[in-house]
Amino acid sequence: MLGANSGRSVVVDPGPDMAEHLDAIVAAAGEVELVIFTHEHIDHTESIDSFVQLTGAPARALRAEYCRNGAPVIDGEVIEAAGTTLRILATPGHTSDSISIVLPEFGEHGAVLTGDTILGGSTTVIVHPDGSIADYLESLDKIEALGDARIFPGHGPEIASAADEARKLRAHRKKRLAQVEQVVAEHPNGDATSVEDVLAIVYADAPQRVLGAARLSIEAQLQYLRG
Repeated sequence: MLGANSGRSVVVDPGPDMAEHLDAIVAAAGEVELVIFTHEHIDHTESIDSFVQLTGAPARALRAEYCRNGAPVIDGEVIEAAGTTLRILATPGHTSDSISIVLPEFGEHGAVLTGDTILGGSTTVIVHPDGSIADYLESLDKIEALGDARIFPGHGPEIASAADEARKLRAHRKKRLAQVEQVVAEHPNGDATSVEDVLAIVYADAPQRVLGAARLSIEAQLQYLRG
């Protein structure tokens, strides 16, 4: 929630459609002026209709199908609501419709809500074919340009510096790309190397619970390397 101390708020990604959860948000939010969704995934958007009905607030997102009584947001758009300023920053990569929300007036260096583009404590999955590595790397450039703005991710703890985190994530992703590229170069199937071939080598020690996400990211990495 943004601006709730004023008795009015902007709510970002109200999340699952659970009555107790939504009632708690409404109780804390005061008058909700606007709802914004950072991307389409169900853990962020499931409650869209219930929450709009509860609050009467318009809902906005990059894609029109996740808007209610409001227009899709636009990259670079500045929104004044609940006594605060928000700037929409298109940050595709995790998904093609991912946005971040920049809060230029927050603290000394500003802040940014990154949805699932940047997570606290882990790297995001690139949801191929909708998401793409090329878009993700460009989005990291945009976030790095925010300098020492604090990051409030959609999942996990806050992060002290947008620029530092973007550089760290770029280095990690390029290291993974180099590993995948090496597997392809050394594999008998060459450019036809499969996702499972890469998974068995690059993600050999990964726990079972992350293998589905790893497969999606490997598909995105292979597509990026193949141009």
